[in-house]
Amino acid sequence: MIEKKHLYFVPGLAASPEIFEYIKLPIEQYEIHHLDWLIPDTKEESIQHYAKRMCDRITHKNPILLGVSFGGVVVQEMSKLITTDKVIIISSVKCKDEIPKRLKLAKITKAYKLFPVKAVTNIESLAKYAFGDTIKKRAELYKKYLSMRDDNYLPWAIHNVLNWSQEIPLPNIIHIHGNNDSVFPIKHVKGCKVIKGGTHSMIINKARPISKILLEVI
Repeated sequence: MIEKKHLYFVPGLAASPEIFEYIKLPIEQYEIHHLDWLIPDTKEESIQHYAKRMCDRITHKNPILLGVSFGGVVVQEMSKLITTDKVIIISSVKCKDEIPKRLKLAKITKAYKLFPVKAVTNIESLAKYAFGDTIKKRAELYKKYLSMRDDNYLPWAIHNVLNWSQEIPLPNIIHIHGNNDSVFPIKHVKGCKVIKGGTHSMIINKARPISKILLEVI
């Protein structure tokens, strides 16, 4: 009997584990565990302390960690605290040099503190006042895929993305990235496996080629 590999998936910023619903791996070989976002202890909680709390929920030795976007940053911090088989990031960055200039500018000017948190987290209100099928459909997708609505989480998460201090990439990070990612443009990203036509949300609409790459690397 083949011993299963255990994969722990961390979604993107404020997102629900539902974003992984289209990722397909053979259940006889792999067991997937989803890690929901935790509410920060305080507004000043360090990402290192947060990563430790995420690690506390891992119950298997030598797991494979996989994170999307900000989840990719968090799993890299987690990998500094526990022994892992592999670390895989999708639509994310490996060090601060891969963060684009416009986001670095937002950090310097602290413009990110003006981010309309309520507009993102109060999706139900958006759905009520949405007119037209396209907008309504988008609102339903937001309701489905954005699960973290706590007012403190989003400012904390945005702050920690922009202020991540990783100088150089950790060794052996497996990076999957879309060539049409508008949040972290691929021109700033080095050493990744490219998904053609992949956007920042490709974990949902490019799940098949991503699953294929996962089978090759794990």
